[in-house]
Amino acid sequence: MFTIQNYSKQNIKNDILSGALVAVALVPEAIAFSFIAGVSPVVGLYGAFIIGLITAILGGKPGMISGATGSVAVVFVSLGLWVKQHHPELDKETLSMMVLHMILLTSIIAGMIQITIGMLKLGKFIRLVPQPALFGFVNGLAIVIALAQLPFLAPAHPEQYHSWIALLKASLSENSVMYVIIIATMATMQFLPKVSKAVPAGLVAIIVATLAVHFGHIDTKTVGDLADLSSVPMPSLVMPDSTLFGWQTMIVIIPTAVIVALVGLIESLLTLSVLDEMGGKRGSGNRECVALGIGNTTSGLFGGMAGCAMIGQSVINFTSGGLGRLSSFTAAVLLITLVVNFSSVIAAIPVAVLVGIMFMVSIGTFEFSSLKRIKHMPKSDVFVLAVVTIITVYYDLAVAVIAGVIISALVFAWEHARIFAHTTKEEGRKVYELDGPLFFASVTSFNEQFDLENDPDSVVIDFKKARVMDSSGAEAIDALTQKYKKAGKKLTLRHLSEDCKKTLKIAGPFCSYEEDDPTYKVVRDY
Repeated sequence: MFTIQNYSKQNIKNDILSGALVAVALVPEAIAFSFIAGVSPVVGLYGAFIIGLITAILGGKPGMISGATGSVAVVFVSLGLWVKQHHPELDKETLSMMVLHMILLTSIIAGMIQITIGMLKLGKFIRLVPQPALFGFVNGLAIVIALAQLPFLAPAHPEQYHSWIALLKASLSENSVMYVIIIATMATMQFLPKVSKAVPAGLVAIIVATLAVHFGHIDTKTVGDLADLSSVPMPSLVMPDSTLFGWQTMIVIIPTAVIVALVGLIESLLTLSVLDEMGGKRGSGNRECVALGIGNTTSGLFGGMAGCAMIGQSVINFTSGGLGRLSSFTAAVLLITLVVNFSSVIAAIPVAVLVGIMFMVSIGTFEFSSLKRIKHMPKSDVFVLAVVTIITVYYDLAVAVIAGVIISALVFAWEHARIFAHTTKEEGRKVYELDGPLFFASVTSFNEQFDLENDPDSVVIDFKKARVMDSSGAEAIDALTQKYKKAGKKLTLRHLSEDCKKTLKIAGPFCSYEEDDPTYKVVRDY
């Protein structure tokens, strides 16, 4: 909740101004993402308002902006395709209504899944995402943000042009005014903060560009050209129509809801990690999961689509001085206020100024330091960074991050899949002093260290410098013990943890109990 008593006048001013900037920038994003999902712009605007408002109050990171996003909207596309394929008899209006209600129900279920994940405190697993994967996510998302602006710059009939050069020439010819506004906006955002930070540079750019276009009668694309905002009512309770759904439909909705929930959580938690790194203060991943889930469930109940954290808008807010909950609260409330009551003002904003802002966000989001680190990184880390970046750009954020985690885990397992043994003699016994982790990947290496046939009648295996990591390691110890037992040789196992000794089934009686036995836990398979 808000702690107004901790706010200074400067903080309040910064939060309100940065929130106003974000509110304006949210409008075309929400509209564009609605078009991607195949629904009315109102659905995206409602989602941006409701999700943004709830996460502003309950979220795990003050100042983080959430709303309708492209990564989630893309998942909804499959619902529209399914309806068209399985219900070709429906007229356009009925088809659109069915798709809308499927999206609303999917949003509600996805929100419930996210609440459950947060309540189970599973948000902490975002720590498993390695730094190279985080770099890849950020860089890929920066590229996606930039590429998402290109359709606004396309000529009237892009299908007429058969090469990139011809398309670029046509774009420069038709949209020359837009390019001028974009360059002016980027220059304002780059240099104005060096002169004064009293007002966010992006907000100044929007006001100046809008006034110049309006009073100068300059012909250029505006937000009003993207969608009709003349009659947007306040959100009201809209229950999904159960008569539209059967088991066949639910079989499609539930898996889609799971994907929406996971994509939303991954993007939100990674955005939280990025802002943590920028600001130095750590947010609560589990709290963010619950807040996002409540936001998506409520959004679905009030006619809005599901969403998640928006890294672009969050970076805008952060760099503009919006560090508190008041900034994201202002953005959400001002968004719906502008759209409902001042739609004509919003409609007059040039699209080019918003494109310029997002280009600067893209530049600010890209982790250029990662390029300098590449030559110092292990090749495996470079590979993970590149793979996550490419998959983020060309396929899907969630798949990219999961792929990065899996590749990093496999590389780690491969690099640590060796355990070494140093042999000594001690009172007529042969002592194997092990060094390294014993887990599923190093079991083969473990077995290769012993010379059962040539070992003396008394053997000691010392685990002081080794660590049994999982049940596969414990089973390997059991199997080796059984081999020495069948050979009629006395075996002693020492410096095993108490937890490891309890895990052993065959080797237990062969364990010695030393005063300096370790206390680590062994991961067991259930």
